Amino acid sequence: MSSTTSPHQLLLLADHLKLSLLERQRAVTLNLEPNKQDAHITRSLTSLQEGLEHLESQHADLGEADDNNSDLTKLRKQYSDLYAQFHGSAPPTPASRKPNNPALSDDFAAAQERPGPGRRNKSVRFRDNPDEQEQEREDPAEAANRAALFSDQERYTDEPAAPSQDELSNQQIHDYHKQVLREQDSQLDTLGQSVRRQRVLGIQMGDEMDEQNELLTDVEGGVDRHQGTLDRARKRLGNVARKSKGNWSWITIAILICVLVLLIVVLK
Repeated sequence: MSSTTSPHQLLLLADHLKLSLLERQRAVTLNLEPNKQDAHITRSLTSLQEGLEHLESQHADLGEADDNNSDLTKLRKQYSDLYAQFHGSAPPTPASRKPNNPALSDDFAAAQERPGPGRRNKSVRFRDNPDEQEQEREDPAEAANRAALFSDQERYTDEPAAPSQDELSNQQIHDYHKQVLREQDSQLDTLGQSVRRQRVLGIQMGDEMDEQNELLTDVEGGVDRHQGTLDRARKRLGNVARKSKGNWSWITIAILICVLVLLIVVLK
Protein backbone atom coordinates (compact mmCIF):
# COMPACT_ATOMS: atom_id res chain seq x y z
CA MET A 1 0.00 0.00 0.00
CA SER A 2 1.17 3.55 -0.64
CA SER A 3 1.80 6.17 1.98
CA THR A 4 -1.46 7.91 1.03
CA THR A 5 -3.56 4.99 2.30
CA SER A 6 -6.41 6.27 4.43
CA PRO A 7 -8.85 4.49 6.76
CA HIS A 8 -11.66 5.34 4.35
CA GLN A 9 -9.92 3.46 1.53
CA LEU A 10 -9.31 0.46 3.76
CA LEU A 11 -12.97 0.45 4.83
CA LEU A 12 -13.98 0.37 1.16
CA LEU A 13 -11.54 -2.50 0.61
CA ALA A 14 -13.09 -4.32 3.55
CA ASP A 15 -16.55 -3.85 2.01
CA HIS A 16 -15.23 -5.27 -1.23
CA LEU A 17 -13.90 -8.31 0.64
CA LYS A 18 -17.23 -8.77 2.41
CA LEU A 19 -19.07 -8.77 -0.92
CA SER A 20 -16.59 -11.24 -2.41
CA LEU A 21 -17.01 -13.62 0.52
CA LEU A 22 -20.80 -13.32 0.37
CA GLU A 23 -20.72 -14.15 -3.34
CA ARG A 24 -18.44 -17.07 -2.58
CA GLN A 25 -20.83 -18.38 0.06
CA ARG A 26 -23.74 -17.92 -2.35
CA ALA A 27 -21.89 -19.94 -5.00
CA VAL A 28 -21.44 -22.77 -2.49
CA THR A 29 -25.17 -22.70 -1.76
CA LEU A 30 -25.99 -22.92 -5.49
CA ASN A 31 -23.53 -25.81 -6.02
CA LEU A 32 -21.31 -23.66 -8.23
CA GLU A 33 -17.54 -23.41 -8.29
CA PRO A 34 -16.58 -21.18 -5.31
CA ASN A 35 -12.84 -21.12 -5.96
CA LYS A 36 -12.77 -18.84 -8.98
CA GLN A 37 -12.12 -15.67 -6.93
CA ASP A 38 -9.91 -17.16 -4.21
CA ALA A 39 -6.75 -15.64 -5.68
CA HIS A 40 -8.41 -12.22 -5.87
CA ILE A 41 -9.67 -12.50 -2.29
CA THR A 42 -6.20 -13.51 -1.12
CA ARG A 43 -4.65 -10.46 -2.77
CA SER A 44 -7.30 -8.20 -1.23
CA LEU A 45 -6.66 -9.65 2.23
CA THR A 46 -2.93 -9.06 1.76
CA SER A 47 -3.57 -5.46 0.69
CA LEU A 48 -5.82 -4.91 3.70
CA GLN A 49 -3.17 -6.34 6.03
CA GLU A 50 -0.46 -4.12 4.55
CA GLY A 51 -2.74 -1.09 4.87
CA LEU A 52 -3.41 -1.90 8.52
CA GLU A 53 0.30 -2.22 9.21
CA HIS A 54 0.90 1.12 7.53
CA LEU A 55 -1.82 2.81 9.59
CA GLU A 56 -0.47 1.25 12.78
CA SER A 57 3.00 2.57 11.99
CA GLN A 58 1.53 6.03 11.41
CA HIS A 59 -0.30 5.92 14.74
CA ALA A 60 2.88 4.75 16.46
CA ASP A 61 4.88 7.61 14.92
CA LEU A 62 2.26 10.14 16.01
CA GLY A 63 1.96 8.60 19.48
CA GLU A 64 -1.83 8.36 19.25
CA ALA A 65 -3.62 6.03 21.65
CA ASP A 66 -5.94 3.31 20.35
CA ASP A 67 -9.64 3.99 20.68
CA ASN A 68 -12.19 1.20 20.68
CA ASN A 69 -14.38 3.22 18.34
CA SER A 70 -11.60 4.29 15.99
CA ASP A 71 -11.42 3.20 12.35
CA LEU A 72 -8.18 1.35 13.00
CA THR A 73 -9.77 -0.81 15.69
CA LYS A 74 -12.77 -1.47 13.46
CA LEU A 75 -10.49 -2.45 10.57
CA ARG A 76 -8.51 -4.82 12.78
CA LYS A 77 -11.69 -6.56 13.89
CA GLN A 78 -13.04 -6.81 10.35
CA TYR A 79 -9.74 -8.11 8.99
CA SER A 80 -9.64 -10.79 11.67
CA ASP A 81 -13.24 -11.84 10.94
CA LEU A 82 -12.73 -11.85 7.16
CA TYR A 83 -9.49 -13.81 7.40
CA ALA A 84 -11.10 -16.44 9.64
CA GLN A 85 -14.17 -16.63 7.39
CA PHE A 86 -12.11 -17.07 4.24
CA HIS A 87 -9.95 -19.83 5.72
CA GLY A 88 -12.95 -21.56 7.28
CA SER A 89 -11.84 -21.26 10.88
CA ALA A 90 -14.92 -19.24 11.89
CA PRO A 91 -18.45 -18.71 10.53
CA PRO A 92 -19.53 -15.37 9.09
CA THR A 93 -20.32 -12.75 11.71
CA PRO A 94 -23.25 -10.31 11.53
CA ALA A 95 -20.76 -7.48 11.04
CA SER A 96 -19.39 -9.17 7.91
CA ARG A 97 -22.88 -9.03 6.40
CA LYS A 98 -23.21 -5.26 6.81
CA PRO A 99 -21.33 -2.66 4.75
CA ASN A 100 -19.23 0.12 6.20
CA ASN A 101 -20.61 2.41 3.52
CA PRO A 102 -24.45 2.60 3.59
CA ALA A 103 -24.47 3.21 -0.17
CA LEU A 104 -23.56 -0.47 -0.67
CA SER A 105 -26.58 -1.81 1.23
CA ASP A 106 -28.39 -2.84 -1.95
CA ASP A 107 -25.33 -4.75 -3.19
CA PHE A 108 -25.03 -6.58 0.11
CA ALA A 109 -28.73 -7.45 0.06
CA ALA A 110 -28.45 -8.82 -3.48
CA ALA A 111 -25.39 -10.89 -2.55
CA GLN A 112 -27.26 -12.47 0.37
CA GLU A 113 -30.35 -13.46 -1.64
CA ARG A 114 -31.03 -17.17 -1.93
CA PRO A 115 -33.09 -18.86 -4.65
CA GLY A 116 -36.59 -19.59 -3.43
CA PRO A 117 -37.87 -23.16 -3.23
CA GLY A 118 -40.69 -22.41 -5.65
CA ARG A 119 -38.44 -21.29 -8.48
CA ARG A 120 -38.85 -23.48 -11.52
CA ASN A 121 -36.16 -24.42 -13.94
CA LYS A 122 -36.57 -23.32 -17.47
CA SER A 123 -37.61 -26.04 -19.86
CA VAL A 124 -37.48 -26.29 -23.60
CA ARG A 125 -40.14 -28.02 -25.62
CA PHE A 126 -39.09 -29.97 -28.67
CA ARG A 127 -41.33 -30.84 -31.56
CA ASP A 128 -41.48 -34.34 -32.96
CA ASN A 129 -41.54 -32.83 -36.44
CA PRO A 130 -39.75 -29.45 -36.43
CA ASP A 131 -40.58 -28.86 -40.11
CA GLU A 132 -44.33 -28.61 -39.54
CA GLN A 133 -44.29 -25.03 -38.32
CA GLU A 134 -41.81 -24.01 -41.01
CA GLN A 135 -43.99 -25.57 -43.67
CA GLU A 136 -47.00 -23.64 -42.42
CA ARG A 137 -45.16 -20.32 -42.76
CA GLU A 138 -43.35 -21.18 -46.00
CA ASP A 139 -44.18 -19.53 -49.29
CA PRO A 140 -46.09 -21.92 -51.61
CA ALA A 141 -43.83 -20.97 -54.53
CA GLU A 142 -40.71 -21.92 -52.57
CA ALA A 143 -42.32 -25.20 -51.52
CA ALA A 144 -43.11 -26.00 -55.15
CA ASN A 145 -39.55 -25.21 -56.24
CA ARG A 146 -38.11 -27.42 -53.51
CA ALA A 147 -40.45 -30.26 -54.42
CA ALA A 148 -39.44 -29.97 -58.07
CA LEU A 149 -35.77 -29.91 -57.13
CA PHE A 150 -35.94 -33.14 -55.13
CA SER A 151 -38.47 -34.95 -57.31
CA ASP A 152 -37.61 -38.16 -59.17
CA GLN A 153 -39.15 -37.05 -62.45
CA GLU A 154 -36.02 -35.43 -63.88
CA ARG A 155 -33.03 -37.49 -62.90
CA TYR A 156 -29.68 -37.08 -64.57
CA THR A 157 -28.70 -39.82 -67.02
CA ASP A 158 -25.68 -40.29 -69.23
CA GLU A 159 -27.88 -41.04 -72.25
CA PRO A 160 -29.86 -38.13 -73.70
CA ALA A 161 -33.58 -38.53 -73.45
CA ALA A 162 -35.28 -39.55 -76.68
CA PRO A 163 -37.88 -37.10 -77.96
CA SER A 164 -41.49 -38.09 -77.78
CA GLN A 165 -42.54 -39.74 -81.04
CA ASP A 166 -46.26 -39.28 -80.54
CA GLU A 167 -46.34 -35.98 -82.41
CA LEU A 168 -43.74 -36.87 -85.11
CA SER A 169 -44.52 -37.94 -88.63
CA ASN A 170 -43.18 -41.11 -90.18
CA GLN A 171 -40.53 -39.17 -92.10
CA GLN A 172 -39.38 -37.39 -88.95
CA ILE A 173 -39.19 -40.67 -87.07
CA HIS A 174 -37.20 -42.18 -89.95
CA ASP A 175 -34.82 -39.22 -89.99
CA TYR A 176 -34.38 -39.43 -86.23
CA HIS A 177 -33.44 -43.11 -86.37
CA LYS A 178 -31.05 -42.44 -89.26
CA GLN A 179 -29.36 -39.76 -87.17
CA VAL A 180 -29.08 -42.16 -84.23
CA LEU A 181 -27.53 -44.78 -86.53
CA ARG A 182 -25.05 -42.24 -87.91
CA GLU A 183 -24.01 -41.29 -84.39
CA GLN A 184 -23.58 -44.95 -83.51
CA ASP A 185 -21.54 -45.52 -86.68
CA SER A 186 -19.33 -42.57 -85.78
CA GLN A 187 -18.80 -43.96 -82.30
CA LEU A 188 -18.01 -47.40 -83.76
CA ASP A 189 -15.50 -45.85 -86.18
CA THR A 190 -13.79 -44.10 -83.29
CA LEU A 191 -13.74 -47.35 -81.35
CA GLY A 192 -12.34 -49.18 -84.40
CA GLN A 193 -9.54 -46.63 -84.76
CA SER A 194 -8.67 -47.09 -81.11
CA VAL A 195 -8.60 -50.87 -81.54
CA ARG A 196 -6.36 -50.54 -84.62
CA ARG A 197 -3.96 -48.33 -82.71
CA GLN A 198 -3.86 -50.88 -79.93
CA ARG A 199 -3.18 -53.61 -82.51
CA VAL A 200 -0.28 -51.64 -84.01
CA LEU A 201 1.16 -51.08 -80.56
CA GLY A 202 0.82 -54.79 -79.82
CA ILE A 203 2.65 -55.71 -83.05
CA GLN A 204 5.45 -53.27 -82.27
CA MET A 205 5.78 -54.67 -78.78
CA GLY A 206 5.91 -58.21 -80.24
CA ASP A 207 8.67 -57.22 -82.68
CA GLU A 208 10.63 -55.64 -79.86
CA MET A 209 10.29 -58.81 -77.81
CA ASP A 210 11.54 -60.90 -80.76
CA GLU A 211 14.59 -58.67 -81.11
CA GLN A 212 15.30 -58.95 -77.41
CA ASN A 213 15.00 -62.75 -77.66
CA GLU A 214 17.50 -62.81 -80.53
CA LEU A 215 19.94 -60.70 -78.54
CA LEU A 216 19.56 -63.02 -75.57
CA THR A 217 20.18 -66.02 -77.83
CA ASP A 218 23.37 -64.44 -79.19
CA VAL A 219 24.56 -63.68 -75.68
CA GLU A 220 23.84 -67.24 -74.61
CA GLY A 221 25.81 -68.61 -77.62
CA GLY A 222 28.77 -66.36 -76.79
CA VAL A 223 28.71 -67.53 -73.18
CA ASP A 224 28.69 -71.16 -74.33
CA ARG A 225 31.67 -70.57 -76.65
CA HIS A 226 33.69 -68.86 -73.95
CA GLN A 227 32.80 -71.63 -71.52
CA GLY A 228 34.15 -74.24 -73.99
CA THR A 229 37.35 -72.24 -74.43
CA LEU A 230 37.82 -72.03 -70.68
CA ASP A 231 37.24 -75.76 -70.31
CA ARG A 232 39.88 -76.56 -72.94
CA ALA A 233 42.38 -74.18 -71.36
CA ARG A 234 41.76 -75.75 -67.96
CA LYS A 235 42.37 -79.21 -69.45
CA ARG A 236 45.66 -78.12 -71.01
CA LEU A 237 46.81 -76.65 -67.72
CA GLY A 238 46.05 -79.94 -66.04
CA ASN A 239 48.14 -81.86 -68.58
CA VAL A 240 51.05 -79.46 -68.16
CA ALA A 241 50.88 -79.85 -64.40
CA ARG A 242 50.92 -83.64 -64.62
CA LYS A 243 53.86 -83.62 -67.04
CA SER A 244 55.76 -81.23 -64.83
CA LYS A 245 55.32 -83.56 -61.89
CA GLY A 246 56.77 -86.51 -63.93
CA ASN A 247 59.80 -84.53 -65.14
CA TRP A 248 60.66 -83.41 -61.63
CA SER A 249 60.73 -87.04 -60.53
CA TRP A 250 63.33 -87.99 -63.18
CA ILE A 251 65.44 -84.95 -62.39
CA THR A 252 65.40 -85.87 -58.71
CA ILE A 253 66.52 -89.45 -59.51
CA ALA A 254 69.38 -88.18 -61.69
CA ILE A 255 70.60 -85.83 -58.97
CA LEU A 256 70.58 -88.62 -56.39
CA ILE A 257 72.59 -90.91 -58.71
CA CYS A 258 75.20 -88.20 -59.20
CA VAL A 259 75.50 -87.70 -55.46
CA LEU A 260 75.92 -91.47 -54.96
CA VAL A 261 78.67 -91.66 -57.57
CA LEU A 262 80.52 -88.77 -55.98
CA LEU A 263 80.36 -90.43 -52.59
CA ILE A 264 81.77 -93.70 -53.97
CA VAL A 265 84.66 -91.89 -55.63
CA VAL A 266 85.49 -89.92 -52.52
CA LEU A 267 85.36 -92.88 -50.19
CA LYS A 268 87.76 -94.95 -52.34
